[in-house]
Amino acid sequence: MFTVKTLNKISNVGLSKFDEAKYSIDDNTQSPDAIMVRSAAMHDMEMPESLLAIARAGAGVNNIPIPKCTDLGIAVFNTPGANANAVKELVICGLLLASRKVTKAIDWCKTIKDEGDNVGKTVEKGKSAFAGPEIKGKTLAVIGLGAIGRLVSEAAVDLGMNVIGYDPFLPAGASLKAGITVNNNLDEIFPVADYITLHVPLTPDTKQMICDESIDKMKNTVRILNFARGDLADSQAVVNALEEGKMAAYVTDFPSADIIGIDGVIAIPHLGASTPESEENCASMGADELIDYLENGNIKNSVNLPSVSMAKTGVARITVIHKNQPNMIATITDTISRDGINIASFEDKNRGEIAYSIIDIDETIRSERDIVDYCIYGGWINKEFVEVLGKEEVLPIFEDLIPDILQRKMVMICG
Repeated sequence: MFTVKTLNKISNVGLSKFDEAKYSIDDNTQSPDAIMVRSAAMHDMEMPESLLAIARAGAGVNNIPIPKCTDLGIAVFNTPGANANAVKELVICGLLLASRKVTKAIDWCKTIKDEGDNVGKTVEKGKSAFAGPEIKGKTLAVIGLGAIGRLVSEAAVDLGMNVIGYDPFLPAGASLKAGITVNNNLDEIFPVADYITLHVPLTPDTKQMICDESIDKMKNTVRILNFARGDLADSQAVVNALEEGKMAAYVTDFPSADIIGIDGVIAIPHLGASTPESEENCASMGADELIDYLENGNIKNSVNLPSVSMAKTGVARITVIHKNQPNMIATITDTISRDGINIASFEDKNRGEIAYSIIDIDETIRSERDIVDYCIYGGWINKEFVEVLGKEEVLPIFEDLIPDILQRKMVMICG
């Protein structure tokens, strides 16, 4: 029986995926096997010894201490693409809001309520102040062609826009809708774009990619949309550009005190994924990822471990999180097979310094304790393993290998 703890309200569509015969949803437990979270901050949280996996119902994982989780052998999953349609729809809304001065016009209408029968005349006289261009025929630069960026690009093509996509990580030969061209040179994109929409993760390379220098390369009538991460844009540079007539509008789903109320800024209170459909999709995908990991040892959409999936072929399955270094695979297989246990299938992938192995064997393993014995006598060892088994005398022999398998939870038996 696995215990799942939720740190935020998670859609029942996702929670219903957990078979009651195998899983218990207990938000008060101090020893969960898995956690589902949306926005709750986990950086100061003490990770329980029992914790094997965390699923973030959403794409961003800024609220989760990823390096700490990796060191502790905790798999962290996110749900890329689950909220893509919701964000896409709001981006298209943002395009129109930026062009047609709709928000200003709505605010102005509220001021003429008391004019009674003269409202119609006032409207006709004042509406010219809110005129704006159509988006049809204009050029939209989509920075990032992931799940959201691609949907935005396709919708913009359907609306008659000329779409230029930027994504240096786009796989070679990726199929894109007709009407979308790719140019991975921002210096060529910025001067021709009427609209720019950002759909890239926040990294040291993308932080403040919208800055004084990049804005100077753009049209003075450019309209920028940021529904990805607030820090992709230098707020002060945006404010300066708007005040100096170097930018027509800035639409963001990440309001901050320094841009709220600035003329030309349309600040939306992070509504990108705030739809019931998005919440359901994220919860459902997160639950599926946890179930496949806990029951089968398969990894999909992890942000700290490699993607590894293998159909079961043996009687039992062992998975091992280990350092990506020479001779580890040989050590693992030799350790398991030394007592005559046959390995039916083996898969190993790495992600930087961390690697992950799935091993199917033709014999039943009674418990993790059996595997711990294999670990010790096979040569890759953990101080905690030694203490649990009372084998302190072997510790000096394998002292250099202690970091290879960092935690007991890094060895897991599935099925």
